[in-house]
Amino acid sequence: MFERPQLGSRSILVHLEIGAPTERGADDAARTEFVDLARSAGAQILDLIRGSRVSPDPKYFAGSGKAQEIAEAVSAQEADLVVFNHELSPSQERNLERLFKCRVLDRTGLILDIFAQRARSHEGKLQVELAQLQHLSTRLVRGWSHLERQKGGIGLRGPGETQLETDRRLLAVRIKSLKRKLEKVRAQREQGRQARRKAEVPLVALVGYTNAGKSTLFNALTGASAYAEDQLFATLDTTIRRYDLGIGEPVVLADTVGFVRDLPHDLVAAFNATLEETRQAHLLLHVIDASDPERLERIRQVQTVLEDVGADQVPQIEVINKIDACEGMQPRVERDPQGRVLRVYVSALEGKGLELLRSALADTLYPDWVEREIRLAPGAGRLRAELFQLGAVKAERNDDDGSHIMRVALPRSRLDRLMATEGEITLI
Repeated sequence: MFERPQLGSRSILVHLEIGAPTERGADDAARTEFVDLARSAGAQILDLIRGSRVSPDPKYFAGSGKAQEIAEAVSAQEADLVVFNHELSPSQERNLERLFKCRVLDRTGLILDIFAQRARSHEGKLQVELAQLQHLSTRLVRGWSHLERQKGGIGLRGPGETQLETDRRLLAVRIKSLKRKLEKVRAQREQGRQARRKAEVPLVALVGYTNAGKSTLFNALTGASAYAEDQLFATLDTTIRRYDLGIGEPVVLADTVGFVRDLPHDLVAAFNATLEETRQAHLLLHVIDASDPERLERIRQVQTVLEDVGADQVPQIEVINKIDACEGMQPRVERDPQGRVLRVYVSALEGKGLELLRSALADTLYPDWVEREIRLAPGAGRLRAELFQLGAVKAERNDDDGSHIMRVALPRSRLDRLMATEGEITLI
């Protein structure tokens, strides 16, 4: 047995193409993303070992020959950690650790480590800890000698409880506690959603592949200061802000966690409270990196995650972001033959196309919006003040008789109510 080192970021990465040669295809994007994930976790990358197999090896995943090659690289380069861009079974991790005599991490463990570094809010930390413990619960039998049995002593010898059983019981207790706390968070979020529904304020959630620019766009629209960096999973904690559409009606924008290919199921389950925002949204803004050569594949992967969390039926507008990084690409709106907005081209970093996006949101969320000229009677001061408070007034002038001629933009239903109840307003 060996003592697994606690620290160290000197890492060897392992990326294998699995499947028949005709099934593998171009794998550069997956490999590049894996390297980016490792760097995001703070790994000092010593080497990237590649290979291919028709199917994973039951014992080492990589096969005995490739595993021995990795072991020799670990020894020669004095690596502290080997990271696989694959999901390993608990027994495969144990076998590899015994062979390499260093820590072994699979793709899920790597993403969990990044999430642990990025979580800032109380809720985010709870969700990450839950996902980590659920992942760890299947991997307790590792290279530790202390897990065989508790040390005996005077009055303590005998059958007793093995350390492994103790650890499993404590893990189960902690997982139950975390789930209870997250259920309270979910209930609190639901109260907020009910208040928004009562106020008839639409919820718009920003979704997309990690590092597509969601937080930068969110900040540009709302003036918020959500954490935004050019790195994978910069945002873990959902941030919610009101946003004025410029038509007298607000929406609520929610910046959510970024998605990634093969997002671990433990994470999807643990972040259920956060991802609830996507299910409950009236509209999704699917943010896409225009400069990403793999953007079509990224779109497909985001749709897969949305299906996993039950949000695939929520209406979407595609926001093609980072057009500043694409020569000749300009802000514009694309619509279908019925006039519905399909996608908007913007640069969140440079603020280009944001007014087009705001108008697109207004058109989509308030399709019955009308702009009309109205006449208010000279004594309709209260109604005039109400229209200004709503932000509905686009222009105003006074007639010779003292009446107010106003151009207003507001929902047709609200205009109809005003026409029916006030008696001080007429259409021109």
